[in-house]
Amino acid sequence: MEFVIKISQFLLSLSLLIVLHELGHFIPAKAFKTRVEKFYLFFDVKFSLFKKKIGETVYGIGWLPLGGYVKISGMIDESMDTEQMAKEPQPWEFRSKPAWQRLIIMLGGVTVNFLLAILIYIGMSYYYGDRFLPNKNVVDGVLIENTVANKAGLYTGDKILAVDGKTINNFSEISEKVLFGKEISIERDGVKSTVTMPEDFLAQLIDSKEKDFIDLREPFIIVEVPDSSSNKVSGLQKGDIVVGLNNVKTKYADQVKKALETFKGQEVTATVKRKETEINVPLKINNEGKLGLVYASGSTPKTLETLGYYKFETKKYGFFESFPVGLNKAKEKMVSYWDQLKAIFTPSTGAYKGVGGFKAIYDIFPEFWSWQVFWSITAFLSIMLGVLNLLPIPALDGGHVMFLLYEMISGRKPGDKFMEYAQMVGFFILIALVLFANGNDIYKALFN
Repeated sequence: MEFVIKISQFLLSLSLLIVLHELGHFIPAKAFKTRVEKFYLFFDVKFSLFKKKIGETVYGIGWLPLGGYVKISGMIDESMDTEQMAKEPQPWEFRSKPAWQRLIIMLGGVTVNFLLAILIYIGMSYYYGDRFLPNKNVVDGVLIENTVANKAGLYTGDKILAVDGKTINNFSEISEKVLFGKEISIERDGVKSTVTMPEDFLAQLIDSKEKDFIDLREPFIIVEVPDSSSNKVSGLQKGDIVVGLNNVKTKYADQVKKALETFKGQEVTATVKRKETEINVPLKINNEGKLGLVYASGSTPKTLETLGYYKFETKKYGFFESFPVGLNKAKEKMVSYWDQLKAIFTPSTGAYKGVGGFKAIYDIFPEFWSWQVFWSITAFLSIMLGVLNLLPIPALDGGHVMFLLYEMISGRKPGDKFMEYAQMVGFFILIALVLFANGNDIYKALFN
């Protein structure tokens, strides 16, 4: 059932983004009286799952879910229709239109992508508001058990104050900003300092295959005391929180683990919080530093707040207030994704090792249905699609825009033969990128 939910969200989001992107090309093309021969969701290699001709346009659904397209008359695109291009230009063809009209047609898709993301963020701000954990409320620092991060100089208990001089206000921003940051301002044991991250930090992180990076510190909550445990008769109950071992305070699970290493092979007196009271419980720690218990990990924000560990905040926005908030969120995501792309195209960072394809996108979606999560992911994917399509690679919208700008500035239009060759080169570049990204997915699935 979880697979059905994930794949449904994945296909719905992908289909919505593709249709709207292509609609962004279709509408200005029709407005400038340019003939659109095909409008397809997915690719119709050899055959279509569905097609119907309405007027001069064939609308259809292909069987290969790798994207979609509109086929515009008189345009050198992925269809490589050289036969049509060999004929005399017709008034309804793309190549017969003024450069400024062709530019608007080519920018239509990415414009829709960015507008869609902005509208989603505005709508979510108005409908859901924001529930977040202010970074100032993480009073005892964060959890960092990742060995690569530790080697770089970041440890559990550190307060992440700023990255590259920009103050961190929201806990949810920390991981992403640290991943792509250079100078991390921290506070450790009341002393402020700066940690300089290694240039290949991302490469080290990916190679380590460790999944955890920066998390919230959580309490050591008892979930179960197995019958086989040496502490079965200790009196521990489900829901108890270990807050001390002998004279060592253990507010967080990481402190409990550290204390267990210190007291391995010994009997200790544990201070346990049960509801609103604290009691002492004798416990045995084996020679491996284990209690033989099952404890909770991955506590929900609601649980952490109820227990008094963190104070979350909720902000609601009025209709007009939601517009600047949504616009700012879209801008921040766009800047963030550009930063990621720059890292990916800088070999020394090793960020290219983390590039993923369709499986990576599929994995973003949760195994449960949540409209809030769905729209949040869709907005980000819309920005991602818009930014990627702006790359100056022939066969992408950005490639067409690049040649159109050259034409408008120089007054010289690139020849059809040149455009055909450029399109072929761009197509092979895209195929290589798709193979690389999805190959990374396969490699991770097999060897991680």
